[in-house]
Amino acid sequence: MDTRSPRALIVGTGIAGLATAMRLREAGWEPLLVERAARRRPAGYFVGLFETGRATAERMGVLDAIGNRFNPTSVTYDIDRTGRRRPSPGYGDLPGRPRLLLRGDIEAALYDAVAPRTEIRYGTTPTAVHEHPDGVDVTLRTTTGEDTADTVARFDLVVGADGLRSTVRRLVFGPDSGYLRPLHHIIGATILKDPVPGFRPQDGLVLAEPGRSAWVFPFADHRPGVLFNYRTDDEDAQFRRSPVESLRRAFGPEPTGPVLENLLQQFEQADDRLFDSTHQVVMPTWHTDRVVLVGDSAWCLTLYSGMGASTGLAGADLLGTSLLRNPDNLPRALREWEQRLRPFIFTQQTAGRAEGLTMFVPQNRRDLAVRRLTRTLAGNPVGRRAMRTLVAGKFKAKSVDIAAP
Repeated sequence: MDTRSPRALIVGTGIAGLATAMRLREAGWEPLLVERAARRRPAGYFVGLFETGRATAERMGVLDAIGNRFNPTSVTYDIDRTGRRRPSPGYGDLPGRPRLLLRGDIEAALYDAVAPRTEIRYGTTPTAVHEHPDGVDVTLRTTTGEDTADTVARFDLVVGADGLRSTVRRLVFGPDSGYLRPLHHIIGATILKDPVPGFRPQDGLVLAEPGRSAWVFPFADHRPGVLFNYRTDDEDAQFRRSPVESLRRAFGPEPTGPVLENLLQQFEQADDRLFDSTHQVVMPTWHTDRVVLVGDSAWCLTLYSGMGASTGLAGADLLGTSLLRNPDNLPRALREWEQRLRPFIFTQQTAGRAEGLTMFVPQNRRDLAVRRLTRTLAGNPVGRRAMRTLVAGKFKAKSVDIAAP
C-alpha cells in the first residue's frame, strides 16, 4: 500500500505560489517551491487587499501578520501641473475600505508560515513538462553562479504560479500570444526616496489627465510609492527608449510643472523600478488533469482591478479545499475548483477593463468630469453617503468570500 504524501511542484514564490504551498501542505501534500530569481524578491509596490482577500487571509491565519499600512493622518489631493491641490477621496476610502499594502507584506507573512516546513529552491525554473496518466515529469534547471544543472523529477501535480509571463503556461498550454489580452496601457512604478516638495510624506497625490495619470500612494512606516500610467497605441515603441524617456513623451509636450517633474526625476534615479505593459490573461481553461495555473499566470487581472492579491490568495485557498474534498480524484478536484472560481474571475476581469481602468487613468474628459463630481460629493457628509451608495454596487463583488468552505 502506497502511504506516501502526493508531491506537488509549485513554480513561483509570489503570493499565489506561497499561498498554494501553504494550503497544499494542509491538505496532506508534499510541496516543492521553485523560483527563477536567485533570492527572495524585494517588497515591491502598492497593492490593495479587499474583503475577498481579507477573509481568505484570516482563514489561513496570516491576516495579522500581513497588517495594514493605511495611515489615518493621510490626506489625498487631486493636483494639476501647477501644483494646485484639492482634497479628494484616496484609495483607502473606496467601498470596502481595502487594506493598503506592499506586495511584500503579504509575501513575507506567507513565507514565514511556509518556509519552515517546505523546500524552496531559488535560481530554478522548469524547462520541460511531460504529463502522463500517473504523474508529471518535469525537467528543472538550477543556476548557481556560473554553474547550471538539469534534473528530472516526477510529481503528482504541477502548479504554475509564475506570473503574467508564465513558463508553466508556455510549456503546457502554448505561447503567450494566445492568452495575453493587451490593455494598451503602460505602467511605471517605484518607491520614492524623498518627499514630494510641498507635501507631507503621508499625503497621497493624484494627477489625472485624459489618457495618463500619476499616483502617489502613502504608507504607514514606509516611504510612499509612485505609479505612472498612460495609454499607448504602440507598446513596442515604449521599450525602444529608456523608461523615463517614454514617460516624458507620454506626459508631454506640456511643461511638467514642479510635482510631476520631481516624480519623473525620482523615477529616473531610482535603484529599483518597474516599467511594463498591462495585459490580462484570458484562457479557455486553467488546468489539465495534472497541471493547474493559479493567480496571474491564469487570469492576470492587472492592477486596475485592485484584486490581484486577493484572488491569488482565494484561488490558492480554494484549490486546497478542492483537493481535500477529492483526495482520490485529482481531475475532478481541478474541475470543481475552476467551475466555482471562473465566474468570479470573469467579473473581476470585466471590472478591471472598465471602471477600474478609468479610475486610475481617465480615458477622456467625461471620465475627468466624473472624477471631479466624486471629489465634490466627498466634500460633505451628505455627498459622501450619496457617493458610497452610487458606487457600492460596483465594488460588491470585491467582498465575496469565494473560497469559503
